[in-house]
Amino acid sequence: MPLTMNRDVFITCAVTGSGGTQDRSPHVPRSPEQIAESAIAAAKAGAAIVHCHVRDPETGAPRRDVSLYREVTDRIRAADVDVVLNLTAGMGGDMIFGSTESPLPLNAKGTDMAGATERVAHVAECLPEICTLDCGTMNFAEADYVMTNTPGMLRAMGGMMTELGVKPEIEAFDTGHLWFAKQLVSEGVLKPDALVQLCMGVPWGAPDDLNTFMAMVNNVPADWNWSAFALGRHQMPYVAASVLAGGNVRVGLEDNLWLGKGNLATNAELVSHAVKIIEGLGARVMGPAEVREKLNLTKRMPK
Repeated sequence: MPLTMNRDVFITCAVTGSGGTQDRSPHVPRSPEQIAESAIAAAKAGAAIVHCHVRDPETGAPRRDVSLYREVTDRIRAADVDVVLNLTAGMGGDMIFGSTESPLPLNAKGTDMAGATERVAHVAECLPEICTLDCGTMNFAEADYVMTNTPGMLRAMGGMMTELGVKPEIEAFDTGHLWFAKQLVSEGVLKPDALVQLCMGVPWGAPDDLNTFMAMVNNVPADWNWSAFALGRHQMPYVAASVLAGGNVRVGLEDNLWLGKGNLATNAELVSHAVKIIEGLGARVMGPAEVREKLNLTKRMPK
């Protein structure tokens, strides 16, 4: 299909993530205060949406603590800058198996399996405009780690998000995830005006070559909104690729630590660089109020 460039682009900044990057760069935020400050700086640099995980303030290890999310969201909402809040709901489905000869019982260190209600508890508490829904199960980077999202779990979580009035951002790591997302919309679990994030180059999902990328793009329904990212040194090329293919963009320290060789980046610097690329292509960067209108989002304070 012919490409139709997107002329009005929104930027999502993925602020910290849950990967083991906390000791690889001094700019990866750990505490709620650091995460909020980095998100606010990204918003001032041009990000309309900030996507937030939380970490142990001391070790930087990933956490699902509702109180940490509460502090992050309160700090962002109290800031002197407007931004759309997007919280992860991807944690709580982590299975780490034993050896290849004795896969069970599961390795307790790192395995984190929770029920649907627990996995969205912080979403119900904080009521962000957006939260993520990883729309499938996949082998994920490490040898014996499986990111688990069963059809039943996704129907339950997606239904809870819709009931809360929080828009799920469908995280699609492969074409099958888009297939199931369409099924959730057809069943009424998700609303028809779906939002998708195409996740490229995450081992072992969809590789970040352009042929695979366009296969993903071509599987997104025309009336859905979508964004895309790639990891590491491909992050900025995918800013251009996403805009040219008709989508929006995501950058941030969750996916890439570097602005260039030997130059560790901040979130604000990554966003500023993305702004230059977008505007250099002749497109315009959207603000948060425009994004809320475009995506039919509800900005609410916590209950």
